[in-house]
Amino acid sequence: MSSVVVVGAQWGDEGKGKIVDLYTEFADVVVRYAGGPNAGHTLVVGDEKLIVRLLPSGILRAATRCVLGQGMVVDPSVLVAEIDGLIQRGHTPVEGRLSVSDRAHLILPYHIVLDTLREDAAGLGRALGTTKKGIGPAYEDKARRTGVRTGDLRDPRRLLERVETALKAWAPVATALGGRLPGAHAIVDGLAPLAERIVPLLANTSVLVAQAMAGGKNVMFEGAQGTLLDVDHGTYPFVTSSSATAGGAAVGCGVGPNKLDRVVGITKAYTTRVGAGPFPTELTDSDGAHLREIGAEFGSVTGRPRRTGWVDLPALRYAARINGLDGLALTKLDVLTGLDRVRVCVAYDTPSGRSDELPDLWFDEPDSVTPVYETLDGWTEKLTQARALEELPPAARAYVAFLEQGIGVPVYVLSVGARRSETIVMTNPFAPNG
Repeated sequence: MSSVVVVGAQWGDEGKGKIVDLYTEFADVVVRYAGGPNAGHTLVVGDEKLIVRLLPSGILRAATRCVLGQGMVVDPSVLVAEIDGLIQRGHTPVEGRLSVSDRAHLILPYHIVLDTLREDAAGLGRALGTTKKGIGPAYEDKARRTGVRTGDLRDPRRLLERVETALKAWAPVATALGGRLPGAHAIVDGLAPLAERIVPLLANTSVLVAQAMAGGKNVMFEGAQGTLLDVDHGTYPFVTSSSATAGGAAVGCGVGPNKLDRVVGITKAYTTRVGAGPFPTELTDSDGAHLREIGAEFGSVTGRPRRTGWVDLPALRYAARINGLDGLALTKLDVLTGLDRVRVCVAYDTPSGRSDELPDLWFDEPDSVTPVYETLDGWTEKLTQARALEELPPAARAYVAFLEQGIGVPVYVLSVGARRSETIVMTNPFAPNG
């Protein structure tokens, strides 16, 4: 039995969906442990492209059990729509192998209204850049103990009481923002047909996962967003509302941290982020445009263009330390093809001198730190046909080795294209000896 956590090492959108889908060939159970439908994971299998927002990326593997853990916030309408969408596209019906924690919190219509009202009221330059999917307000309800959980869908009377309590707490906020919240009865009536679909999926998933691990099953824990969006360890306040780091897997699934065997961090061969917040290596020139166009860097949920930039080694070393990374999956290496030179941030110049680690000012006053770059040769050869490291052009191999040494973590997997097959696997984290 092995348990592996897959976590984003940047600001999300690193390609976790493809890597999780790849590793689920060896996993019996895949568990999402945090986040909500703002986390779109893109899967490309053959000629089919599929985006899942709540369902674990392992859902395409017919033999894999999938779990939504209690650390998630679940929009019931999105969940049912995803299930129906998979069935309509001819995939194996998922209900028999999908379990949803009865302790996960629900995203309800008023959360989306509030999220939108607050972002719109903040205005240009002050908004956090949320996806307006209700994630933040749902986690706020959870923290102040006015949340509605999936288990409440079993009892319409209790569900109504919980919704009424939440609406009462939120009403002054909505009024102050010039908005109006839907009524409790309308919300509960709208949930009735969704509850019929979701209640049969509910389970004590902490027990389910523990039993799988005790029974010798391979379990993968799938994160959402990325380390630098973690509510505790990210670029606060420009963060998500959940624990996006590897430590969140134990909390969000209800397993002991000593049960987690390996942690694999996902990083692109460059850097992107969506929304506002610090991004010292951001590019606004032709190189940035190249990365955005060739890498198709647009949000899988919102369609928003992503900000692009060079790899930030101090930030990745920070992610390696915070998550306890054992290995890396390096994605989108093929996107760098065609660039004459590739730059890597190796340190920062700060008012107090050069720092090889991530300086505190990087989080709070990013304009006061200056990236220190090293320049490497680029390459023109296409990489999508490579299936072994030695099949890559010398400049691409040198780039991978430079990142590996600079981060201090070995590369387990290289993605050289969007398809499942366009991958170079050096280490299998589920294998007893790697």
